[in-house]
Amino acid sequence: MKTRDYETLSQASNDLSEKGYTDNFVANSKNIKALYSKKEFDPSDLKIDHVFRFDGMTNPSDETELFAISANDGTKGTLIMSYSSESNHNRELIKQIK
Repeated sequence: MKTRDYETLSQASNDLSEKGYTDNFVANSKNIKALYSKKEFDPSDLKIDHVFRFDGMTNPSDETELFAISANDGTKGTLIMSYSSESNHNRELIKQIK
């Protein structure tokens, strides 16, 4: 997939979905879960294919990252991580993904 710049998070999410990244990943305390397929993965089972960064509309320090992720079993999806105080993702687990 050719990397491109997107103006908005929704544009990037929609384009990635059209390219087969159809599941949504969340990083909880023990593993990374694909919400639609209900599969659970260790970080070593996943690969980050692309990362897109978006600054907040009103505050540029409100950064959000969109990760396009592939699993070793063929599952493909996205993980959206906000760096705001309300973020509930396990950031350390995400850092372990290749």
